[in-house]
Amino acid sequence: MARELHFHPQLFTFLRQVKRHNNREWFQKHKADYELSVRDPFLRFIGDSQPRLYKISPHLIADPKPTGGSLLRIYKDLRFRPDAPPYQTMAAARFPHKAWKQTHAPGFYLHLEPGKSFLGGGLWHPDPETRARVREAIIASPSQWKKATGSKRFKAFCTLAGESLKRLPPGFDAEHLFATDLKRKDFIAVTNFTDEQVCSPDFLGQFVSACEAAAPFMGFLTRALDLPWASGDKSSVRDISATDSFQFA
Repeated sequence: MARELHFHPQLFTFLRQVKRHNNREWFQKHKADYELSVRDPFLRFIGDSQPRLYKISPHLIADPKPTGGSLLRIYKDLRFRPDAPPYQTMAAARFPHKAWKQTHAPGFYLHLEPGKSFLGGGLWHPDPETRARVREAIIASPSQWKKATGSKRFKAFCTLAGESLKRLPPGFDAEHLFATDLKRKDFIAVTNFTDEQVCSPDFLGQFVSACEAAAPFMGFLTRALDLPWASGDKSSVRDISATDSFQFA
């Protein structure tokens, strides 16, 4: 993979400034700095990641549109918190499964914040029915779950994270080999990045390598929900191939 610089230290400098001056007057004066240092580099990164993510799964969306695409808005939703600071102090993008409109589906999430950058992949806060289906898949295919989360490559890049129940749900064996995983409320694999890594010429390569390492885990979760992951997989969800754009609030 060719090395190409996408993000500069100015990205983190701008985000630190937003944290100190989180008001509309300041942001309007520095909106051009946001576009130059944060928005435009991230959109280019999303566009360049598109063919790489397609090779991992043709059902992942990497949409570089300025609005309505993978890049999350820097503007907060203040409908229920009108007195809150109006701007995000991080930059982030989501790379969801094409079935995201029809059902709860796994996806990747890239979060860039000074000293707190990370890649997350999987299911964050899924509903009880979705959690139950993943647990059932772990019980039914423990060897596949072990392969997805126990490989050297997965462990070299990823850490399982998220919230867990204090006790196993009724009906599950407390002595099960994966009892800890059966208690999970979130099924997330996380890879952390330093500011220096984000601003290095090979960050796209590091991002893709982490996604590749998490791919068996993501595939397990996706198929547990009867969704396609590889090109030959079939789905129980109707017309997901027609979903080629999305909107996050």
